Amino acid sequence: MDNFWSSPPVAFGVFLALTYGLYVLGGVLGFKGAPPPDRHLPYTGGERPRPLPGMMAYHAFFRLALLFGILHVATLVLSTLPQDVLSHRTALLYLGGVAISVFVLTGEEA
Repeated sequence: MDNFWSSPPVAFGVFLALTYGLYVLGGVLGFKGAPPPDRHLPYTGGERPRPLPGMMAYHAFFRLALLFGILHVATLVLSTLPQDVLSHRTALLYLGGVAISVFVLTGEEA
């Protein structure tokens, strides 16, 4: 190596020391004392935050995420098909399967 300071282990050690120095400096300059009781609440300009609305159930979110995943994969598959007649038939069959999936995922739950 031409330069001792540009070797990877030495550079790693130098940057590790600099990072630790910044960490210690942040501890010295940081707030001292007990944390306030509202520490984990969102900042709202001194007002108490409004209660959260009803949360969407996880399974409903999962169905929505799966729907968008299917639609994105369908778009990628259809955009990469060649431009011949057989591909158009395959695309129509594929779109039919995607339409059934979309119908099932957007339907009402029992």
